[in-house]
Amino acid sequence: MKRTSEYAAIAEAEIRAISLPKENLEGLYAPVEYGMQAGGKRLRPTLVLMTADAFGQNPEKALKPAVGIEMFHNFTLLHDDVMDKSALRRGRPTVHSKWDENTAILSGDTMLTLATEYVADVDDSILRPVLDTFNRQALRVYEGQRLDMDFESREEVGLEEYIEMIKAKTGALLGGAAKIGALIGGASKEDAERMYDFGVMLGVAFQIEDDYLDTFGNAETFGKPIGGDINNNKMTFLMVKALSMGGANAEALKVAMKMPEGPTKVKTVTRIYEAMGMPAISKAEAAAYSSKALTAIKKTSLSDEAREAYRKLIEKLIGRSK
Repeated sequence: MKRTSEYAAIAEAEIRAISLPKENLEGLYAPVEYGMQAGGKRLRPTLVLMTADAFGQNPEKALKPAVGIEMFHNFTLLHDDVMDKSALRRGRPTVHSKWDENTAILSGDTMLTLATEYVADVDDSILRPVLDTFNRQALRVYEGQRLDMDFESREEVGLEEYIEMIKAKTGALLGGAAKIGALIGGASKEDAERMYDFGVMLGVAFQIEDDYLDTFGNAETFGKPIGGDINNNKMTFLMVKALSMGGANAEALKVAMKMPEGPTKVKTVTRIYEAMGMPAISKAEAAAYSSKALTAIKKTSLSDEAREAYRKLIEKLIGRSK
């Protein structure tokens, strides 16, 4: 098998080669290309390609679906940035900031349709299960986003509720990417489901790490301003876990979250998190879900070489700076 960076490079080259019919439709397709070419880890297409390869298929056979999964991911980002009022994404102006909100919504819709076309570029023998998987994970992502929005209007959210939201919003897409790669690779139904489980657990670990970085990361490497979740009153793992611990610090946190958005609010909440030991708690929880992801891999029929590749991927993702 290749290194994960090699799969990411293959996907990146294909993404850079995308050419859409702009001519009189510059306002529709230019934002699509802009969104797709923003860079990033390309984790989702990497999962599609490496999983197809792990189960014995030439990863080139999975290239179009891999790009389709990445396009779906970027479609959700365009809409998420509008909902979150985010001005930056990966260090660049978001689509709605560079153009406007209507453009972000319409170009995002266009990305969804294009993504479906790319994902459907598979052999007819697996077209139905691949599209079923794609549609299933898409609905789960929307469900997760709705829950995430609902949580913003609640003063407290249970930890189990929050984890279920992450499994939908973040985990389902990673699970879908791994499962689609497995289907293309010719995996058994059981192995394909185990790969889905792997992706979901990886997604939880990945999101907890992301929540941590939004508060304790470096803005230059993270790609967006630190403290965005705090200013937007988002229910992150740090917030949910800290409130569940109770005590004076938890009460102080409730008060701090009602402060006007800005640097003072971010600094105040961050200090409370530090006093409660949230950096170490977050890291430990991300590691626990990473272990669950690895357990799912061990239950597959994959070779030791392939299992090691997934272990290295997990190790690379947890402890990242962006």
